[in-house]
Amino acid sequence: MRRVITVTVINQSGVLNRVTGLLMKRQFNIESITVGHTEQHGMSKMTFLVNVEDERKIEQFTKQLQKQIDVIKVDDITDKSMVMRELALVKVISPPHMRSEMNSVVEPFRATIIDTGKNVVTYQVTGNPEKIEAFIDLIRPYGIKELTRTGATAFVRETQKSEKAQLSILK
Repeated sequence: MRRVITVTVINQSGVLNRVTGLLMKRQFNIESITVGHTEQHGMSKMTFLVNVEDERKIEQFTKQLQKQIDVIKVDDITDKSMVMRELALVKVISPPHMRSEMNSVVEPFRATIIDTGKNVVTYQVTGNPEKIEAFIDLIRPYGIKELTRTGATAFVRETQKSEKAQLSILK
């Protein structure tokens, strides 16, 4: 089961290493990690997407993280209403005669062309990880020359929906 964990930390050398060390000890498969500055000077937020087999392990992990000296706040936001985004840059083989077809294929994803060459186009696409995967799957037959992804970052929405409302959305 995939979990989304956010960790607010004091931005000091070695913090990322200590946090990922705890993930490694628990044998979590890290799907993505993002780290960036927050609105508060000297603070950073880490967002982890991890695959966890045993739900109890995630609770133990969050408790251990909370004990770390540089850790300010730990949240498992998986079951909360959240905003999650990822950025991907995809360099695609694109001879001039194929470009209009490719552009019509990628248009629904709101991907933008950020670089172009004689036979290559580089797209930038943002969205949740599932949207990024769908974009990559759709563009793959054209020939992906290079691909890089930032990893997902997320935070909880200001207004949380009730559990019943969330369940009806999922159906």
